[in-house]
Amino acid sequence: MKYRGQYPKDWNVSLLDDVTSRASGHTPNKNHPEYWNGGIKWVSLADSSKLDSGLIAHTDKEISRDGLKHSSAVLLPKGTVIISRDAGVGKSAVLAEEMAVSQHFIAWKCDGPNQLHNWYLYNWLRLNKPEFERQAIGSTIKTIGLPFFKKIKIAHPTYEEQRRIAEILSTWDRAIEATEKLIANSEAQKKSLMQQLLTGKKRLPGFDGEWKSARLDVLFNFKKGQGISKQAVCEEGAHSCVLYGELYTRYGEIIDEVASRTNSNDGVPSVSGDLLIPASTTTSGIDLANVTAIGESGVKLGGDINILRMKKPNVCASFFAHYLTHVMKHNIASRAQGITIIHLYAAHLKDLEVQLPRLAEQEKISDVILTAAKEINSQKEKLQKLKSEKCALMQQLLTGKRRVAINKEQAA
Repeated sequence: MKYRGQYPKDWNVSLLDDVTSRASGHTPNKNHPEYWNGGIKWVSLADSSKLDSGLIAHTDKEISRDGLKHSSAVLLPKGTVIISRDAGVGKSAVLAEEMAVSQHFIAWKCDGPNQLHNWYLYNWLRLNKPEFERQAIGSTIKTIGLPFFKKIKIAHPTYEEQRRIAEILSTWDRAIEATEKLIANSEAQKKSLMQQLLTGKKRLPGFDGEWKSARLDVLFNFKKGQGISKQAVCEEGAHSCVLYGELYTRYGEIIDEVASRTNSNDGVPSVSGDLLIPASTTTSGIDLANVTAIGESGVKLGGDINILRMKKPNVCASFFAHYLTHVMKHNIASRAQGITIIHLYAAHLKDLEVQLPRLAEQEKISDVILTAAKEINSQKEKLQKLKSEKCALMQQLLTGKRRVAINKEQAA
């Protein structure tokens, strides 16, 4: 790994192999059941989603003592640092207990003051992940060859300064983890709240009475978007526009701000309160059951978009977008047709029967849901800020541009 810039004079630049003990993983023969499910946690590519989050404590698979004995796999101690060398190249973690790893990983044991601090190494690997990704080669599956890992060099201060750097960064990790848990909890609460409010199982203060049934074709006129290819989208376009693919990838239940623009005169102009539903997919019908309300008029709506335009102002578009997406999702998905390309047309939706409260209750329910969503978005912004600040701090601490104070007694 090449270095750019200068490091402090009291830092060392060492081959990683000189300051750690490197090990490779292996996969026991799958034709021998006795090599598996023996209580030894074994990190494989199935665990890639758990990497880059610090400790890895749980694995998808386990192997046995016989599996270790009859393969090149080795039992790695708690605190070992691992990195994926293919299929998720550069993802790293620290083992929370004794484990083995598959051949898709490289492992470094950091055993004491004469070697690297394991959490310093973990953070250094995270900082240099883009370099590992650049080193990967291959067409179907990119991988880093084993010889590369023999040549890796790492810049490092004294062990005590490494420990202090790791402690500082772990403080940020704890703040990030706490915010992620808060977001997950808020999202779970929002989901539960929506299921109750959108089905009438929970009523807001001041509202009672039975919800009424209605067919979609009684409430809405059905239209279809037209034209506008991806190639027609341009940053400085004269018109704002929505393409059907963006209903999957960019927007949720509400479009507060239209992201794309075009100079094309194609497209059906939106009316504030239109509900947009994608009309085709190559995956499954459940992906079509996503309904988005647009609050802006005059936006060009591209092809393959079903447009539900309210006949009378007795429907809250935001309420309906959430109701159809979360309560009627499977009903809508079951109406889609096709094999290679799955379609959902107006004819499939017109007789769909829904249950509705009065407009005032629809609006109040929508307000409660949007308030919860706004709070989650605020938490996500905080999370992104924490991650950005930690990344900047890593860049400074792990290159020596910013030093940490070391107590003389600790250094001794």
